[in-house]
Amino acid sequence: MTLKAYNFIFALIFSVSMYAQNTVSGVVVFSESNKTVENVDVYDKDSGLVAKTNAAGYFEFETSKSEMTLVFFSFEYEAKEISIYTAEAKDLKIALEDLTTQLSEVEVTARKQRIFELKRLKDVEGTAIYAGKKTEVILVDQSMANLASNNARQIFSQVAGLNIYQNDDAGLQLNIGGRGLDPNRTANFNTRQNGYDISADVLGYPESYYTPASEALSEIQVIRGAASLQYGTQFGGLINFKMKSPNPNKPIELITRNTLGSFGLYTNFTSLSGTKDKFSYYTFLNYKKGEGFRPNSAFESKNVFTHLGYAFSDNTRLEGEFTYMNYLAKQSGGLTDTMFDEDPMQSNRTRNWFEVNWLLYNIKLDHKFSEKTNFTFSFFGLDASRNAVGFRGDPYPTGLNKNPITIPDIQNSDGTFFYNRDVIRGDFNNWGAEARLLSKYTFLGEESAFLIGSKYYHANNSSVQGAGSKFSDADFTIYSSDFPDYPNESSFNYPNRNLAIFGENIFRLSDKFTITPGFRFEYIKTESDGVYYQKNYDNANNIIASEAFDDDRVFDRAFILLGVGTSYKPTNALELYGNLSQNYRSVTFSDIRSVSPTFIIDPDITDEEGLTLDIGLRGKYNNAFSYDIGVFTVNYNGRIGNILDDRANWVRTNAGDALIYGVESFIDWNVLDLWEANADYRFNLGLNLAYIDSEYTQSKTNGVKGNKVEFIPEINLKTTLRFGYKNLLGSIQYTYLSEQYTDAFNSKADTPGGLREGVIGEIPAYDILDVSLSYSYKRFKFETGINNLLDNSYFTRRATGYPGPGIIPSAPRNWYATLEIKI
Repeated sequence: MTLKAYNFIFALIFSVSMYAQNTVSGVVVFSESNKTVENVDVYDKDSGLVAKTNAAGYFEFETSKSEMTLVFFSFEYEAKEISIYTAEAKDLKIALEDLTTQLSEVEVTARKQRIFELKRLKDVEGTAIYAGKKTEVILVDQSMANLASNNARQIFSQVAGLNIYQNDDAGLQLNIGGRGLDPNRTANFNTRQNGYDISADVLGYPESYYTPASEALSEIQVIRGAASLQYGTQFGGLINFKMKSPNPNKPIELITRNTLGSFGLYTNFTSLSGTKDKFSYYTFLNYKKGEGFRPNSAFESKNVFTHLGYAFSDNTRLEGEFTYMNYLAKQSGGLTDTMFDEDPMQSNRTRNWFEVNWLLYNIKLDHKFSEKTNFTFSFFGLDASRNAVGFRGDPYPTGLNKNPITIPDIQNSDGTFFYNRDVIRGDFNNWGAEARLLSKYTFLGEESAFLIGSKYYHANNSSVQGAGSKFSDADFTIYSSDFPDYPNESSFNYPNRNLAIFGENIFRLSDKFTITPGFRFEYIKTESDGVYYQKNYDNANNIIASEAFDDDRVFDRAFILLGVGTSYKPTNALELYGNLSQNYRSVTFSDIRSVSPTFIIDPDITDEEGLTLDIGLRGKYNNAFSYDIGVFTVNYNGRIGNILDDRANWVRTNAGDALIYGVESFIDWNVLDLWEANADYRFNLGLNLAYIDSEYTQSKTNGVKGNKVEFIPEINLKTTLRFGYKNLLGSIQYTYLSEQYTDAFNSKADTPGGLREGVIGEIPAYDILDVSLSYSYKRFKFETGINNLLDNSYFTRRATGYPGPGIIPSAPRNWYATLEIKI
């Protein structure tokens, strides 16, 4: 970008006209206990929703009005109406009463308000700073998505530019990427639950095998661009799953949801929550099972979560959380392009299995030193495993002349199979601690804020690979001693240590303009300590040599990441924002050592680094129109990908430097609010459109420079029509993604019968139509819908290993029906 272009951008920012604005702020509490109340809607009686209280019960908004009438509404309390002079309305204290059975006219009106499903984070929330960042918050309770199956295509429909793998039964795993990032298990985002890490190993193996149950979520916070400063170094940013809070007004509340659906789907979600004096709790059990939409597939999942909280005082609170998930899934394997064209629902793998055990724990102390200074300390840990067993193709040298996808899984007369299966087992044991201190202070007559924090992360993970049994059951035992000639063997430990110190400061230069610089210091020590085997065979497939290789590596580095964000808010309807941030991605231990029939690892593979720039325009006009339109660029150095070496082997290595740039836009229009229509009706139009282009600017490998970057559809479109009358609501969503490549060579699909047919090639353009309906009556709610209504055959993934290799088809047309009872 030229200097002239930068001058134009800053001229645009500073040339926007200023309007007289008053800031209205305060805190909402429960009258009987004086406890703060979160998620209270604050309405301007004339124009609609203007704010919502955060976890501390705090609300804030700006207005050009001198007088206004505010309505405070929550389903758990009596609505309250007050009139204010805005110039004097700072630090209000609003006390809400118990909910009575007789509803007031104000409450009925509030219940009919049309609100958006997406909001943005405030500049400061708790001990976090979001000023000048690209933030999106999905209000899950308002979503019309298929929550029982964690349908990510619907749930994340209002977040611009996301690319999602759509091949998982019942949403057991979340696979999200964006801006050219590999969606596999959301590994390029920092994934958290209630603010603490949930992935296998934040730096060494950042894949997320556990996905929180959508039915338990209140919000999903997505922060992109400058998230490297507070939440890690990833290019993708942060995805934080925020669980529902305990009911603050009842000692016990029961919610149960039962779902039936296509392909034998059954799910149950049952939660209990409540508050008694200083003690509060929220817990749930989520059970899922199904036959899967392809032959040779099935799954069963159990998920338990418990949150306990104790308020020592209004200023000090201690919370503890426990999460356990276990699931076992039978996997259908991958297909070649020819097989997919013949029948995308077929399967030639009968004995591939995948198992996950995930145990998370967290203890958090939240203390308020004063009205301006907050402190949080979080201790978290993970004790987990993931195991895979399956036949991925002939592991012996004779099979190298065949496509591993098409090699038959031959069964013998005694019930065993001709080939061993391949077993990969991973164990993850890690813990960490994060402390944050945020203090507000006065600078140039305006309130600014300073954040300082640190994080220590300690991991001891291991991975072992070897011969599995010749049977078809879910046996994850390694039988290498019984099959000494089996070639795919390795055993590794991966110690990992990480220390980070981070800080940000909001300099509020006026009541409309802020600058937020920040830094993050990282010390990372990633180790690989283990052994792998190289075995040679004669033409009769007899082993003639076996050699063990020690592979001990230490990646020890320290660096500082810098960033800055700006925000200019002349009115509530307009905010210009921009941020520039450095990014970094450590090599993972799957990058360092893995034995696969479809690719090998470059021993000289190194970390990735780069920077991200976002410039955008966003805002909300009354309750009728919400928008966020921005441009971005990602400068990606040393991007890791798959390339061909001079011996025609696929190698995982640093494919080259890349430039990714584009436009991301989201518009949500409450159509009826423009004509002041009857509040019983609802009619929303949503448009989520991203146009992204990319290029490899440099590579040490011939044939890469000038190519498109993989995992980037140029057009990423999601349109949503939401409608309703009183308690009957509906949604129609259309999704379209254009063609995208899967490797740095921009390979087309291999010829029919080719050795790599199914593994290499583009992902063709596809479009999907989803419809949903819901109806609420007193304590009951009924939800139903059809996903992929037009029954399109498509796929979003070519797997190089599990759960393939090969094309992994996406689900055909399927239906669901959910009954919720709230007591």
